[in-house]
Amino acid sequence: MKEITKKTYLKWYEDMSFWRKFEDKCRSLYIKRKIRGFLHLYNGQEAIPAGLTHAMDMTKDNLITAYRCHIFPISMGVDPKKVMAELLGKSTGTSCGMGGSMHIFSRKNRFYGGHGIVGGQIPLGAGIAFSDKYFNRKSVTLTLMGDGAIRQGSLHETFNMVMMWKLPVVFICENNKYAMGTSIKRSTNIEEIYKTGLSYGMPSYSVDGMDPEKIAKVAFTAIDRARIGKGATFLDIETYRYRGHSMSDTESYRSKEEIIFFKKKDPILKLKNFIIGNNLESLDYLNNIENLIKKKVNYCVDFAEKSEYPTLKNMYDNVYDETNYPFLK
Repeated sequence: MKEITKKTYLKWYEDMSFWRKFEDKCRSLYIKRKIRGFLHLYNGQEAIPAGLTHAMDMTKDNLITAYRCHIFPISMGVDPKKVMAELLGKSTGTSCGMGGSMHIFSRKNRFYGGHGIVGGQIPLGAGIAFSDKYFNRKSVTLTLMGDGAIRQGSLHETFNMVMMWKLPVVFICENNKYAMGTSIKRSTNIEEIYKTGLSYGMPSYSVDGMDPEKIAKVAFTAIDRARIGKGATFLDIETYRYRGHSMSDTESYRSKEEIIFFKKKDPILKLKNFIIGNNLESLDYLNNIENLIKKKVNYCVDFAEKSEYPTLKNMYDNVYDETNYPFLK
């Protein structure tokens, strides 16, 4: 397990605070109609990428997730201004402005999406892991999904396959209690989601998703197990999103009292109290970080707004390998 030091806690606080402010800015830009289409915000779940990336080998491990995917590429090292540009549909974005909110990728940083089909990324994560095992790369693929994807048939087919072949993959459910607007209680007979993996003989655990330290410790064990050839692990990380499923969500399925209850468990607030309570840094120091974060977010927006939109030619350049497009009439 990598050591968790004062530097780690401060990095977590800075990263998680930046991710929260980044998403808040995205919400503002969506309301102003500068971001179009769908927009799924990550507020409340920031401890997950903080903990996971601390446990990963950032030089060779991979990550693939669903469509709530603005923050994970940033945590993997993708330039946030390019993520913002993608959200605004600009040519300087991670998918040249043609993927948008749900389709952010970075081959360089081993971030493989961003997938709009519920559960579609689950077998893809297994495929990446199969490739790494085949070529003996000693890399591990973290494959994330929401609690709604647990009911997809592809999950069960994939779980069976990875256990047969002992693929180097860690499956992670970001269990934020709702599949869009449907609660776990209304959609499954097994509310303890981690038990899904047990029927395949897969080590499976429930994890506090509001604490990056707890996530890092469990994730490191799972990643290490996969790396040495013992196969997959399933982590049910229990978290909560403070915004709706998407910007069009009226949130009629949950009460204000429920949201207030979970906001008391805010991972950023808990981390802030821990840092100050243990005299790791002062309140003034943390306030200064927050001021710098605001400037950084505004810089990302400025970069995105000044960037050009992709041309029609850009679309063909990023779809077809042959430059003369012989099959187009």
